[in-house]
Amino acid sequence: MKSYKLRRKISDTAIYALLTLLAILWLLPIVYLVLQSFRAENGAYTEYIIPKGFTLDNYIRLFTETDLFNYPKWYLNTLIVAIFTCIISTLMVLMISYAFSRLRFPSRKTYMNLGLILGMFPGFMSMIAVYYLLKIIGLGQSLISLVLVYSSSAALGYFVAKGFFDTLPRSLDEAATIDGASRNQIFWKITLPLSKPIIVYTALTSFVAPFADFIFVSVIMKDNYNQYTLSLGLFQMLSRENIFAYFTRFCAGSVLVAIPVGLLFMFLQRYYVSGVTGGAVKG
Repeated sequence: MKSYKLRRKISDTAIYALLTLLAILWLLPIVYLVLQSFRAENGAYTEYIIPKGFTLDNYIRLFTETDLFNYPKWYLNTLIVAIFTCIISTLMVLMISYAFSRLRFPSRKTYMNLGLILGMFPGFMSMIAVYYLLKIIGLGQSLISLVLVYSSSAALGYFVAKGFFDTLPRSLDEAATIDGASRNQIFWKITLPLSKPIIVYTALTSFVAPFADFIFVSVIMKDNYNQYTLSLGLFQMLSRENIFAYFTRFCAGSVLVAIPVGLLFMFLQRYYVSGVTGGAVKG
């Protein structure tokens, strides 16, 4: 018995040591980014990690020196696109997931399999066609076009939400139907109030997408400088002619991008995890 407890203790210690090592490795790039954002010296490459001088100028200049790189405008653009994409995508995913989970209609499995197959192809395969379609309808190089692009493919991500709705007891729907409720009323007044985890999960993933995307915004916006989002705008700071003077400002801008996204995940973590794991009431 004692040998078993000793082996168990050694095993737990090894696991904790491994997790600690992995945590340090994961945190190192973040620590480096934060340190560089406060570095007073210019240049992208240094032979030392800890800066010789610290300053807040990198953050201040992001919002005051906007002639070449209009960071506040890019931040506002990204927030606008993220908010509208979050609202539209969340509603689309939840409604489609509920329909596939609760309704039985002809070709239901065909549509589900088709969505699965289409979701396997990377989105950038269609970006040229999407760009010219947006130009044809007069929405090229606009924030509306980005919202449409990010929202239109959101429905293909219905699998997680559908799995969550499958765990909700059907007896709730049946009881509401007996009481005279319509499908629309059941969805909005019964199902959604019980689905906070999956709503948060879907909203978070939709909100983060515009912050992370670089390919579509670079193709759609091209040279429309004032309509850039943060990913494309910050990348301009890393060009050969700008990287020496703007690398530390690039790091500062990246830190400011990570703060709201990180805070959202921290405060909504328990709902996010429940949404991924399908943590609904089973019956």
